Amino acid sequence: MKNYKQIDELKESFSVKRDAIRQRLREYGEVPQEQYFYELLYCLMTPQSSAVNAGKAQRDFESIDFRNNDADPEPILFQKDHYIRFHKSKAKWIAAMKENFETILQVAVGNLTADEKREWFVKNVTGLSYKEATHFLRNIGKNDGMAILDRHILKNLKYHGVIRSLPSSMNKKRYLSIEKKFQAFAVHIGISVDELDLLFWSNEAGEILK
Repeated sequence: MKNYKQIDELKESFSVKRDAIRQRLREYGEVPQEQYFYELLYCLMTPQSSAVNAGKAQRDFESIDFRNNDADPEPILFQKDHYIRFHKSKAKWIAAMKENFETILQVAVGNLTADEKREWFVKNVTGLSYKEATHFLRNIGKNDGMAILDRHILKNLKYHGVIRSLPSSMNKKRYLSIEKKFQAFAVHIGISVDELDLLFWSNEAGEILK
């Protein structure tokens, strides 16, 4: 028997937010392909930056039709009211992603498994780690239960006894090991990984963010 903790508390919290969480997950699955570009752009902005700021910057990119127009991404990332950390590096990542997006899109909508797609993104899209690649796939409804292991999720996994301690770094082996533990925990308590992801996030942020 696993030494999971505070399960009743978790299930009670989920019962309150279940409908809103499931509605958000349905919305991910309904994101149109023409929006995939901006969902990936968002995920390239989020590492070590505010999710709220990344959302604001995403809207700025959409407002200038960045996908179809020649524009420098750096000034948008450098905006004072939604500054994106490491803006110079991320501007380069975004420009490279834009140049190669048609290939990226074909992988996203193709017949590879979710795991195979993630591996391809990590290897071929500069700026995407396992976390961000999974985040992108989740935001277009194609992650198939793979986990977004950001600091909020890891903190909650430790709180509930899924992991003993917070990892000091995250290589592929460690990521996949923790993801497997998360998936087993989800099965044990009868709440999916995707639902738990949004539940943990909303408990931390006070709202269901993407």
